[in-house]
Amino acid sequence: MPRKVMAVYGTRPEAIKVAPVVQAMQQSPHLDPVVVVTGQHRQMLDQVNSLFGIVPDHDLDIISSRQSLEDITTRTLQGLAPLMERERPELVLVQGDTTTCFAAALSAFYHRVPVVHLEAGLRTDNPYNPFPEEVNRRLTTQLASLHLAPTSTSRENLIASGVPGRGIVTTGNTVIDALLDVVAREAPFSLPELKRLDGRRCVLITSHRRESWGEPMRNSGNAIRRLAQLFGDVLFVLPVHLNPVVRDVLLPLLSDLPNVLITDPLDYGDFARCMSLSDVVLTDSGGVQEEAPSLGKPVLVMRETTERPEAVTAGTVRLVGTDEQTIVDEVTRLLTDQHAYARMARAVNPYGDGQAANRSVAAMEHFFGCAGRPAEFEPERAVPNHSDHP
Repeated sequence: MPRKVMAVYGTRPEAIKVAPVVQAMQQSPHLDPVVVVTGQHRQMLDQVNSLFGIVPDHDLDIISSRQSLEDITTRTLQGLAPLMERERPELVLVQGDTTTCFAAALSAFYHRVPVVHLEAGLRTDNPYNPFPEEVNRRLTTQLASLHLAPTSTSRENLIASGVPGRGIVTTGNTVIDALLDVVAREAPFSLPELKRLDGRRCVLITSHRRESWGEPMRNSGNAIRRLAQLFGDVLFVLPVHLNPVVRDVLLPLLSDLPNVLITDPLDYGDFARCMSLSDVVLTDSGGVQEEAPSLGKPVLVMRETTERPEAVTAGTVRLVGTDEQTIVDEVTRLLTDQHAYARMARAVNPYGDGQAANRSVAAMEHFFGCAGRPAEFEPERAVPNHSDHP
């Protein structure tokens, strides 16, 4: 009889990374997936589920205006308690480092259900950067029985944390499964404004992280404004997060510039296509650090630390922080220096090969004794990309 696995997620990044696993579980004769969404994000979450053809079995719909971390945690715990009793899962799957992830793992522990942690083992070793993600993932590690590490670095972090090696499987990152699927569809933009990208140099920007709120985000916004004024021929595309804290800072700084295209958050299909057509990616996102290098795009990360060092080591990602002048200098260098651009624009895929979801399902089947231990992910070597976009 198939073993019931409850997959719990609540944000767009989680949905993107969990979707390939849900699809793979649906094909497994040994696993019976039950999908629960918390609704920590709303429109963005629903769009990703629709893109991948996933209809949740349960929706806690916890989102509220200007919700606090306490709100997300308590509403998730309260919403999951009756579902745990009703569904009686044999394993709870959580992803990454969101507050939904930690709260769902805690709920599973309270109900004595083992936890499988997808994308386990990321670390910056700074509890407040990123905040609250760094501590969320550390706490989830303590609650998990099966750890699906995306890379060997993550595996080593888990072992250093005291996790036994037998409880870790290196799978690659499922975000690459999702990205390769969506890019291969070659769907046209659903948002007409994005047609402005055709034949034009582009810098794609995302900025939303909690530790960037306030002065750091204002510095980043000022840098983007200066860059847009310096490079009138370059289109700066900024999908602005729905959080009012983000919009209140960025929109007044950038909305009057003709070569800054401001949109609401893009659906994942449009975002993946936009990323594939961009020249440079400027971001504070975690997932984008994994996706863009897989498309051969240089990534400048507006953070002081990263839990994804593999692409930094490979040379396709660089930390630039939130200092205004540093951001201006680093983006300018990539837009004007062909050799500097070529050094970063390598088609490097240290994060996955499109088979991470299958390895994840195989690891869960092995956990239940239904299959042998899966072969683990080994990254491909870096392949130079001789593009001279600047």
